[in-house]
Amino acid sequence: MISDSKDVIRETDAQAIRLAHRLMRTARSGSLAVLDPGSGYPLASRVGVATDADGAPLILVSQLSAHTPAIMADPRCSLLLGQLGKGDPLAHPRVTLVCRAERLELGSPADSRARRRYLNRNPKAGLYIGLGDFAIFRLEPERASLNGGFGKAYLLGRDDLLLSGPVVDALAETEQSALDHMNADHLDAIAAIARHLADAADGDWQMTGIDVEGFDIAAGDEVARIFFPEPLSEAGDLRRILVELTRKARGQ
Repeated sequence: MISDSKDVIRETDAQAIRLAHRLMRTARSGSLAVLDPGSGYPLASRVGVATDADGAPLILVSQLSAHTPAIMADPRCSLLLGQLGKGDPLAHPRVTLVCRAERLELGSPADSRARRRYLNRNPKAGLYIGLGDFAIFRLEPERASLNGGFGKAYLLGRDDLLLSGPVVDALAETEQSALDHMNADHLDAIAAIARHLADAADGDWQMTGIDVEGFDIAAGDEVARIFFPEPLSEAGDLRRILVELTRKARGQ
Protein backbone atom coordinates (compact mmCIF):
# COMPACT_ATOMS: atom_id res chain seq x y z
CA MET A 1 0.00 0.00 0.00
CA ILE A 2 1.04 3.58 -0.61
CA SER A 3 0.52 6.13 2.14
CA ASP A 4 1.27 9.83 2.31
CA SER A 5 1.94 12.15 5.21
CA LYS A 6 0.01 15.02 3.68
CA ASP A 7 -3.30 15.67 5.36
CA VAL A 8 -5.10 15.73 2.00
CA ILE A 9 -4.25 12.06 1.39
CA ARG A 10 -6.09 9.53 3.55
CA GLU A 11 -4.67 6.22 4.68
CA THR A 12 -5.51 3.56 2.10
CA ASP A 13 -7.93 1.06 3.63
CA ALA A 14 -10.11 -1.84 2.49
CA GLN A 15 -13.02 0.47 1.70
CA ALA A 16 -10.89 2.61 -0.62
CA ILE A 17 -9.53 -0.47 -2.38
CA ARG A 18 -13.05 -1.83 -2.90
CA LEU A 19 -14.21 1.49 -4.33
CA ALA A 20 -11.30 1.49 -6.78
CA HIS A 21 -12.14 -2.07 -7.81
CA ARG A 22 -15.80 -1.14 -8.29
CA LEU A 23 -14.88 1.79 -10.53
CA MET A 24 -12.55 -0.40 -12.58
CA ARG A 25 -14.97 -3.31 -12.94
CA THR A 26 -18.04 -1.25 -13.85
CA ALA A 27 -16.37 1.04 -16.41
CA ARG A 28 -17.32 0.66 -20.05
CA SER A 29 -15.30 3.65 -21.18
CA GLY A 30 -12.59 5.92 -19.87
CA SER A 31 -10.26 8.77 -20.74
CA LEU A 32 -6.87 7.55 -21.94
CA ALA A 33 -3.92 9.95 -21.80
CA VAL A 34 -0.79 9.19 -23.83
CA LEU A 35 2.30 11.07 -24.96
CA ASP A 36 2.16 12.27 -28.55
CA PRO A 37 5.35 10.99 -30.23
CA GLY A 38 5.62 14.02 -32.49
CA SER A 39 5.21 16.86 -30.04
CA GLY A 40 5.66 15.20 -26.66
CA TYR A 41 2.46 16.80 -25.44
CA PRO A 42 -0.18 14.81 -23.55
CA LEU A 43 -2.97 13.50 -25.76
CA ALA A 44 -6.27 12.46 -24.18
CA SER A 45 -9.06 10.50 -25.84
CA ARG A 46 -12.01 8.29 -24.94
CA VAL A 47 -11.67 4.53 -25.19
CA GLY A 48 -13.87 1.52 -24.52
CA VAL A 49 -12.78 -0.40 -21.42
CA ALA A 50 -13.14 -3.84 -19.86
CA THR A 51 -11.03 -5.69 -17.30
CA ASP A 52 -8.93 -8.82 -17.36
CA ALA A 53 -9.52 -11.55 -14.79
CA ASP A 54 -7.12 -9.93 -12.33
CA GLY A 55 -8.63 -6.46 -12.78
CA ALA A 56 -6.16 -4.92 -15.23
CA PRO A 57 -7.90 -2.62 -17.75
CA LEU A 58 -8.30 -3.81 -21.33
CA ILE A 59 -8.77 -1.46 -24.26
CA LEU A 60 -9.64 -2.20 -27.88
CA VAL A 61 -8.10 0.36 -30.22
CA SER A 62 -7.71 0.94 -33.93
CA GLN A 63 -4.37 1.53 -35.63
CA LEU A 64 -6.02 4.59 -37.18
CA SER A 65 -6.54 6.25 -33.79
CA ALA A 66 -3.97 8.81 -32.70
CA HIS A 67 -3.47 7.17 -29.32
CA THR A 68 -2.46 3.79 -30.79
CA PRO A 69 0.86 4.80 -32.39
CA ALA A 70 1.48 6.90 -29.29
CA ILE A 71 1.35 3.96 -26.87
CA MET A 72 3.26 1.82 -29.37
CA ALA A 73 6.06 4.40 -29.26
CA ASP A 74 5.85 5.00 -25.50
CA PRO A 75 3.75 2.59 -23.40
CA ARG A 76 3.42 5.02 -20.49
CA CYS A 77 -0.17 6.18 -20.14
CA SER A 78 -2.89 6.96 -17.65
CA LEU A 79 -6.55 6.00 -17.59
CA LEU A 80 -9.30 7.95 -15.84
CA LEU A 81 -12.38 5.94 -14.85
CA GLY A 82 -15.55 7.04 -13.11
CA GLN A 83 -19.25 7.28 -13.84
CA LEU A 84 -20.89 10.69 -13.79
CA GLY A 85 -24.20 11.30 -12.05
CA LYS A 86 -26.45 14.15 -11.11
CA GLY A 87 -25.05 17.39 -9.72
CA ASP A 88 -21.42 18.44 -9.50
CA PRO A 89 -19.26 16.06 -11.56
CA LEU A 90 -16.37 16.59 -9.12
CA ALA A 91 -18.44 15.14 -6.29
CA HIS A 92 -18.52 11.69 -7.90
CA PRO A 93 -15.81 9.03 -7.35
CA ARG A 94 -13.12 8.50 -9.96
CA VAL A 95 -9.76 6.79 -10.19
CA THR A 96 -6.72 7.62 -12.32
CA LEU A 97 -4.51 4.64 -13.10
CA VAL A 98 -0.87 5.11 -14.07
CA CYS A 99 -0.10 2.25 -16.45
CA ARG A 100 2.16 0.75 -19.07
CA ALA A 101 0.34 -0.52 -22.16
CA GLU A 102 1.07 -3.96 -23.58
CA ARG A 103 -0.30 -5.05 -26.94
CA LEU A 104 -1.56 -8.63 -26.73
CA GLU A 105 -0.43 -10.96 -29.48
CA LEU A 106 -3.33 -11.88 -31.75
CA GLY A 107 -4.44 -15.46 -31.15
CA SER A 108 -2.48 -15.88 -27.91
CA PRO A 109 -4.31 -17.26 -24.84
CA ALA A 110 -4.08 -13.84 -23.18
CA ASP A 111 -5.55 -12.15 -26.25
CA SER A 112 -8.36 -14.70 -26.59
CA ARG A 113 -9.36 -14.27 -22.95
CA ALA A 114 -9.16 -10.49 -23.22
CA ARG A 115 -11.36 -10.43 -26.34
CA ARG A 116 -13.91 -12.69 -24.69
CA ARG A 117 -14.09 -10.53 -21.59
CA TYR A 118 -14.15 -7.32 -23.63
CA LEU A 119 -17.07 -8.52 -25.75
CA ASN A 120 -18.99 -9.66 -22.68
CA ARG A 121 -18.62 -6.14 -21.30
CA ASN A 122 -19.08 -4.30 -24.62
CA PRO A 123 -21.15 -6.53 -26.94
CA LYS A 124 -21.52 -3.83 -29.61
CA ALA A 125 -17.77 -4.07 -30.20
CA GLY A 126 -18.52 -7.31 -32.01
CA LEU A 127 -19.19 -5.18 -35.09
CA TYR A 128 -15.52 -4.24 -35.43
CA ILE A 129 -13.34 -6.28 -33.05
CA GLY A 130 -12.48 -8.70 -35.87
CA LEU A 131 -11.24 -6.00 -38.25
CA GLY A 132 -7.53 -6.18 -38.99
CA ASP A 133 -6.64 -2.74 -37.71
CA PHE A 134 -8.03 -3.36 -34.19
CA ALA A 135 -5.95 -4.74 -31.34
CA ILE A 136 -6.36 -5.38 -27.62
CA PHE A 137 -3.99 -3.69 -25.20
CA ARG A 138 -3.67 -4.64 -21.56
CA LEU A 139 -2.87 -1.69 -19.31
CA GLU A 140 -0.57 -2.80 -16.51
CA PRO A 141 -1.31 -0.56 -13.50
CA GLU A 142 1.68 0.68 -11.53
CA ARG A 143 -0.19 2.94 -9.10
CA ALA A 144 -3.40 4.93 -8.88
CA SER A 145 -4.94 8.06 -7.45
CA LEU A 146 -8.44 7.55 -6.09
CA ASN A 147 -10.83 10.41 -5.41
CA GLY A 148 -13.92 9.20 -3.59
CA GLY A 149 -15.48 12.67 -3.53
CA PHE A 150 -14.59 15.88 -1.73
CA GLY A 151 -11.99 15.24 0.97
CA LYS A 152 -11.59 11.54 0.09
CA ALA A 153 -8.26 11.18 -1.71
CA TYR A 154 -6.13 8.02 -1.63
CA LEU A 155 -2.99 6.66 -3.24
CA LEU A 156 -3.00 2.99 -4.22
CA GLY A 157 -0.22 0.68 -5.30
CA ARG A 158 -0.22 -2.14 -7.84
CA ASP A 159 -0.96 -4.76 -5.19
CA ASP A 160 -4.04 -2.78 -4.14
CA LEU A 161 -5.38 -2.78 -7.71
CA LEU A 162 -4.86 -6.32 -9.00
CA LEU A 163 -5.93 -9.78 -7.84
CA SER A 164 -3.35 -12.54 -7.68
CA GLY A 165 -3.02 -16.24 -7.01
CA PRO A 166 -3.74 -19.48 -8.92
CA VAL A 167 -7.49 -19.13 -8.34
CA VAL A 168 -7.59 -16.06 -10.61
CA ASP A 169 -6.59 -18.03 -13.71
CA ALA A 170 -8.45 -21.15 -12.62
CA LEU A 171 -11.73 -19.24 -12.38
CA ALA A 172 -11.07 -17.51 -15.71
CA GLU A 173 -10.91 -20.95 -17.37
CA THR A 174 -14.47 -21.79 -16.30
CA GLU A 175 -15.91 -18.27 -16.30
CA GLN A 176 -17.61 -18.37 -19.70
CA SER A 177 -19.45 -21.63 -19.05
CA ALA A 178 -20.71 -20.20 -15.75
CA LEU A 179 -21.85 -16.99 -17.47
CA ASP A 180 -23.62 -18.92 -20.22
CA HIS A 181 -25.35 -21.14 -17.68
CA MET A 182 -26.52 -18.26 -15.47
CA ASN A 183 -27.73 -16.17 -18.42
CA ALA A 184 -29.54 -19.10 -20.03
CA ASP A 185 -31.14 -20.71 -16.98
CA HIS A 186 -31.09 -18.31 -14.02
CA LEU A 187 -32.11 -14.84 -15.17
CA ASP A 188 -34.64 -14.74 -12.33
CA ALA A 189 -31.84 -15.23 -9.82
CA ILE A 190 -29.74 -12.50 -11.44
CA ALA A 191 -32.74 -10.14 -11.35
CA ALA A 192 -33.31 -10.85 -7.66
CA ILE A 193 -29.66 -10.24 -6.84
CA ALA A 194 -29.65 -7.01 -8.86
CA ARG A 195 -32.75 -5.70 -7.13
CA HIS A 196 -32.02 -6.69 -3.54
CA LEU A 197 -28.23 -6.82 -3.29
CA ALA A 198 -27.20 -4.09 -5.74
CA ASP A 199 -30.15 -1.70 -5.26
CA ALA A 200 -30.64 -1.79 -9.03
CA ALA A 201 -33.83 -0.94 -10.86
CA ASP A 202 -35.84 -3.66 -12.56
CA GLY A 203 -34.44 -4.61 -15.95
CA ASP A 204 -33.22 -7.43 -18.16
CA TRP A 205 -30.08 -8.05 -16.12
CA GLN A 206 -27.41 -10.45 -17.33
CA MET A 207 -24.01 -11.42 -15.98
CA THR A 208 -21.13 -9.96 -17.96
CA GLY A 209 -18.11 -11.06 -15.94
CA ILE A 210 -17.09 -13.16 -12.96
CA ASP A 211 -13.86 -12.89 -10.99
CA VAL A 212 -12.48 -13.93 -7.63
CA GLU A 213 -14.00 -10.95 -5.82
CA GLY A 214 -17.48 -10.86 -7.36
CA PHE A 215 -19.37 -10.47 -10.60
CA ASP A 216 -20.67 -7.77 -12.93
CA ILE A 217 -24.15 -7.44 -14.38
CA ALA A 218 -25.67 -5.24 -17.06
CA ALA A 219 -29.11 -4.29 -18.34
CA GLY A 220 -28.73 -2.18 -21.46
CA ASP A 221 -26.58 0.79 -20.52
CA GLU A 222 -26.94 0.17 -16.78
CA VAL A 223 -24.21 -1.76 -14.97
CA ALA A 224 -23.73 -2.95 -11.41
CA ARG A 225 -21.16 -4.80 -9.36
CA ILE A 226 -21.84 -7.44 -6.71
CA PHE A 227 -19.00 -8.41 -4.38
CA PHE A 228 -18.85 -11.83 -2.79
CA PRO A 229 -18.91 -11.95 1.02
CA GLU A 230 -15.24 -12.92 0.74
CA PRO A 231 -12.92 -13.63 -2.22
CA LEU A 232 -13.04 -17.15 -3.61
CA SER A 233 -10.23 -19.42 -2.45
CA GLU A 234 -11.02 -22.03 -5.11
CA ALA A 235 -12.82 -21.81 -8.45
CA GLY A 236 -15.11 -24.62 -7.31
CA ASP A 237 -16.58 -22.37 -4.62
CA LEU A 238 -18.38 -20.27 -7.23
CA ARG A 239 -21.58 -22.31 -7.45
CA ARG A 240 -22.01 -22.40 -3.67
CA ILE A 241 -21.55 -18.64 -3.35
CA LEU A 242 -24.02 -17.92 -6.17
CA VAL A 243 -26.61 -20.19 -4.54
CA GLU A 244 -26.12 -18.41 -1.20
CA LEU A 245 -26.48 -14.97 -2.77
CA THR A 246 -29.61 -16.03 -4.63
CA ARG A 247 -31.18 -17.34 -1.43
CA LYS A 248 -30.27 -14.14 0.39
CA ALA A 249 -31.73 -11.97 -2.37
CA ARG A 250 -34.98 -13.95 -2.54
CA GLY A 251 -35.24 -13.91 1.23
CA GLN A 252 -35.32 -10.13 1.16
